[in-house]
Amino acid sequence: MEVIGNIKLIGDVQTFGSAGFRKRELVVTTDEQYPQMIMVEFLQDKVDLLNNYKVGQDVKVSINLRGREWINPQGEAKYFNSINGWRIESLAQASSNTQNLPPVDQFQKAATNFTQEEPEDDLPF
Repeated sequence: MEVIGNIKLIGDVQTFGSAGFRKRELVVTTDEQYPQMIMVEFLQDKVDLLNNYKVGQDVKVSINLRGREWINPQGEAKYFNSINGWRIESLAQASSNTQNLPPVDQFQKAATNFTQEEPEDDLPF
């Protein structure tokens, strides 16, 4: 799954426990009729993926939805969801790559005078 939008917030790296579990939060505002502010968690080695990004950038974030059950002391089941990011791409880089292409009118037109004498394709598919 993917979330596409503008970076609203990049949190600091948080470390938990003696094993050094690391987490970093990213908030992306979607570009829809009713924009949503989606918080995505990057965990462990994925926290470093956010180092090259800044607030205001347009990005595409690849995510996994995670759900879990927790039984409270009273024996009641509670359910929690989380959104984990595992890849992030800048949309500005993707659009700048297409801007480096020459305009369509600078390409030569393909020959359109095909003849019937062309050999028949003998591929089995």
